Amino acid sequence: MDRVDSMPPMPPMPPMNLMNLMDDVAEAADAYAAAPLLNCLLREVAEPARGPGVYRFLADGQLLRVRGERRPGEAEVYADGAWHRLSHAELVKFTAEELRGFTGLSNSELPAEMIDSRDAVAALLTARRTAPPPADPYIRSEQSLITGHPYHPAPKARGGGPVAGWLPYAPEAYARFPLELLGVREDAVVEEGDTTALDALGTGGALGEVPPGYRLLPAHPWQLDLVGARPEIRDAFADGRLIRLGRTARPLWPTAAVRTLYAPEDDVFVKFSLDVRITNDIRRLWRHDLLKLRRTDAATASAFTDMSAGAAWLSDRGYRTADFAFEELAVLVRDGLREHVVPGATPLLAAALVEGFEGSPLDGLTDPSAWWAAYLRQVVPPVLEAFARHGVVLEAHLQNTLVAVDAEGTPVQALFRDAEGVKLLADVDPATGWERLVYCLIVNNVTELAALLAEDHPGWDPWPAVRTELARHGLPGIADGIADLLTAPTLPGKTNLLLRWTGADGAGARYLPLPNPLARA
Repeated sequence: MDRVDSMPPMPPMPPMNLMNLMDDVAEAADAYAAAPLLNCLLREVAEPARGPGVYRFLADGQLLRVRGERRPGEAEVYADGAWHRLSHAELVKFTAEELRGFTGLSNSELPAEMIDSRDAVAALLTARRTAPPPADPYIRSEQSLITGHPYHPAPKARGGGPVAGWLPYAPEAYARFPLELLGVREDAVVEEGDTTALDALGTGGALGEVPPGYRLLPAHPWQLDLVGARPEIRDAFADGRLIRLGRTARPLWPTAAVRTLYAPEDDVFVKFSLDVRITNDIRRLWRHDLLKLRRTDAATASAFTDMSAGAAWLSDRGYRTADFAFEELAVLVRDGLREHVVPGATPLLAAALVEGFEGSPLDGLTDPSAWWAAYLRQVVPPVLEAFARHGVVLEAHLQNTLVAVDAEGTPVQALFRDAEGVKLLADVDPATGWERLVYCLIVNNVTELAALLAEDHPGWDPWPAVRTELARHGLPGIADGIADLLTAPTLPGKTNLLLRWTGADGAGARYLPLPNPLARA
């Protein structure tokens, strides 16, 4: 099975540039969708075999080879003495067969999500042909993620619904749209924290005053389409507990999280429930998360008051909802950018730096060393300090990290967000909290950006700088953890493919050991 030295060689090919495939939407969508699926498949249920790009599957010894490392593609399976190219649909079928053999379980839902994700990419690429990108570089970075999570088998799935139902609200299609404005009778309102920004969203248009006895409740139009016909909401419209008031005067921009929107004129973010599975979870504002939000956010905000690196926390100020649809109609208010970003700097989504977008500070970078050191200096210390000094475990992955750059494109500040993903050491085992920190910060964030820079600059090694930055932080409570991190043979890698195949809860992260580049640096 593993005698790849006698197999037909793979012909040489220049590095695959996905953007060059844009003239053929179907081919481009296949390539975009295959890369993260292959990353998962090769990481979680295969091992390297002899030969460039060749992998052996753990369940049955089947061989697969790919082109490219960071974003693999053009998968071929070895059978009957030859290599056979797999289409995306065939790759999905192959994945299901390998997972059935590896786990002993069947799953019809995940293959459908993989196909849905690929079809969503095709719809997004088609929409981009005529939709102008946002002029604002921050919004442009938030709306740049066509690949999305590079280690998820279906990162762009949109619940399997018709394209017309979700495309108008897709950040990747450069969407912007007004919110629906509802009135909730005061005796049915549930809220906690500072929600005054929600009331401001109702001004400036044809709405006028909210009727006496009601409170304003903005709603995501896609979510309202999804849940508006449910009995508890339909009955509330019928008996007057819920009324329609119109729409916001100005459109809002969906960010990379899809259900979180930015209102630049008001400089505020609003986050909604969205009854759609995106990556691992149905994206609701769950009651149990909302009820602990103020405690978690307060602890995190306190941790950022004395950050040595000048980092900022975008606070989740509060939420408002209706008691008859607590989760379905919940809306959360998050700090905007202007009060936090250092003067003269431009915030950018870290995940967009990895994927690439027009105006990225990495474009045209000749020597990445100074830029990389500046990035690490802004991003790494706040995460370590929050853990060591305050017992706060930030979910500092690429999509929760913003990096503000100066006029030359050099990182000068990091901003973090999403109290829903934060864990407090008062509630979790310290070892579990540290593992989560290492995965989010090192594996998801630093490793992905390091791989991109190393790919763009052959011969340059990003890892000595990472070791140097980590070694500077001998804080009580993490000194031993950092020492182990610098020498351990492996790092924890999240198993999103197996998590979805086995139907595990998205919050129940499972990890497998990955080679630790820090130990080799």
